[in-house]
Amino acid sequence: MTQPLTGKIALVAGATRGAGRQIAVQLGAAGATVYATGRSTRQRRSEMDRPETIEETAELVTAAGGTGIAVPVDHLDPDQVRRLVERIDAEKGRLDVLVNDIWGADPLITWEKPVWEQPLDAGFRTLRLAVDTHIITSHFALPLLIRNPGGLVVEIGDGTREYNDRTYRLSVFYDLAKMSVNRLAFTQAHELAPHGCTAVALTPGWLRSEAMLEHFGVTEANWRDGAAKEPHFVMSETPAFVGRAVAALAADPDRARWNGQSVDSGGLAQVYGFTDLDGTRPHWARYHDEVVATGRPADDTGYR
Repeated sequence: MTQPLTGKIALVAGATRGAGRQIAVQLGAAGATVYATGRSTRQRRSEMDRPETIEETAELVTAAGGTGIAVPVDHLDPDQVRRLVERIDAEKGRLDVLVNDIWGADPLITWEKPVWEQPLDAGFRTLRLAVDTHIITSHFALPLLIRNPGGLVVEIGDGTREYNDRTYRLSVFYDLAKMSVNRLAFTQAHELAPHGCTAVALTPGWLRSEAMLEHFGVTEANWRDGAAKEPHFVMSETPAFVGRAVAALAADPDRARWNGQSVDSGGLAQVYGFTDLDGTRPHWARYHDEVVATGRPADDTGYR
């Protein structure tokens, strides 16, 4: 098995579960050393109150063929983030990939309520978790990343820039959060280009995260049974798919062609040729536009 990222150092900020966990794992599978950060540890859970931990993520990275290093970090705390980057510098002397996947606001979202009926405290906490954390992390990590040309920053969001521009995301705070992540990639792209580095906004399709599988009462082994509750779940994808998208970007010597762009896992799979764990290439964005948005019956034929 080839490992094109051997010798590369990655920081996946928000690697406890879901997309972040599998981004870390797939970078490890490509040979990278991955610092996996988050607030949920074996000693303490975050406000998400879920069982997944960063220690488990680091172990999965190592099992995949890389080197996983778990570091408990609250990315809203500048001192903790500064110490994290100082540690990476002291131990490795470089940073090649930064993935900003910090989120943790699922329990805070109030859906389908106008702004005047939204709880302000929860809404502003959402923005802090989704936007401030990314800015704080980039503020401290990018001076290390730009020491060497070729560095990559990936901002993980929900929905491409084009999709979010035309779609109401059912909550003013969620809408702002996801729009902001795409914009952060755009602005960082301009700031990184003179240093020979690249920033990209990346979104998965319908993600079969741990929480989503629980919501549908299924496991990864029988996930298709979830279509009984929501037929379009047939087009969902594992978190490994977006993880492989990040690994493909990081291994591409011509990654600068994506600088400032907003892309999705399905679209990148068509370019790089990677697959989901089942060997398919689900293209949620095209499926949504051609099937969901037009009211056609759920059918993933031709979209994998």
